[in-house]
Amino acid sequence: MERTTMNRQPPVIRSLGYLRVQTADVPRWRDLTVDALGMQETTGPHADGLYLRVDEREARLVVLPGSDDRVLGVGWEVRDQYGLAEVERTVEAAGISVRRLSLEECEERRIEAAIGFTDPAGTPVEVFFGPVLDHSPLRTAHGQRFVTGEQGLGHIVLPTPRQQETVDFYCDVLGFLPRGAMKLGGPGAEGPPRRIRFLGINQRHHTLAVCPAPHADPPGMVHLMVEVDSLDAVGRALDKVNAAGFSLSSTLGRHTNDKMVSFYVRAPGGWDIEYGTEGMRVDETYYTAEEITADSYWGHDWSGSEPLAAFSMKA
Repeated sequence: MERTTMNRQPPVIRSLGYLRVQTADVPRWRDLTVDALGMQETTGPHADGLYLRVDEREARLVVLPGSDDRVLGVGWEVRDQYGLAEVERTVEAAGISVRRLSLEECEERRIEAAIGFTDPAGTPVEVFFGPVLDHSPLRTAHGQRFVTGEQGLGHIVLPTPRQQETVDFYCDVLGFLPRGAMKLGGPGAEGPPRRIRFLGINQRHHTLAVCPAPHADPPGMVHLMVEVDSLDAVGRALDKVNAAGFSLSSTLGRHTNDKMVSFYVRAPGGWDIEYGTEGMRVDETYYTAEEITADSYWGHDWSGSEPLAAFSMKA
């Protein structure tokens, strides 16, 4: 893929707009997201689906029933129809097939228009503009406010067996900005370095991280991070998660790169939701990409974590 990172302009993609996933266990997802994490359940076109609201968007996270657990679509938001057309031209010029979502598909997602394609990691990607808003009061279980707005839904971590190609695609084609890395296995790891790459598109430290993985099979996700406005809300959610019998992948801790105070809980399907607060904001005028040598300043004990589906070798 030809390098195009010189004299870079601000990213056309503004934020992570929504995430659509499929699961074999919608009721357990409801227990986790609504009862434990305090998102508001709303309604949508699929009667058996779970539509989750965290701000004025009608549903930032959609969980649909199916025979297995997988990512159905990662929705990246652009400013308007001109931004959408620019992304469409750029992706097609990179040799990737693009399709326009139908009117029915856009109505289902409550957006004006969108395109769809598959990234080098095998992730189904949707780029859209014109989300439909719900101006009724948001009702959260812990009295929390989710930190969204110009920073979007949060961040996601994608697994890929094609690490460099995937990073190049997001940076060179979609315009994401490098926001540092972490070498797998630590500074003394043997062999060629393998790094998790953190990428940003707004003031959130990273909206996307790309992680080397052994396969591109479902579920196609390492974790989704959502941020709330207080440590008390994180603590209340942690109590609820423990009381409901969900598996903690990581204890409470503070990350070294984005400074987030968070915990990780295992969602049905073998990937995590990170629930945190106090994430740093990046001033791109002065930022330089750095390599961290430890995941956290304190906490984030992963010793009791079950294997993530993305890193479990398939039969």
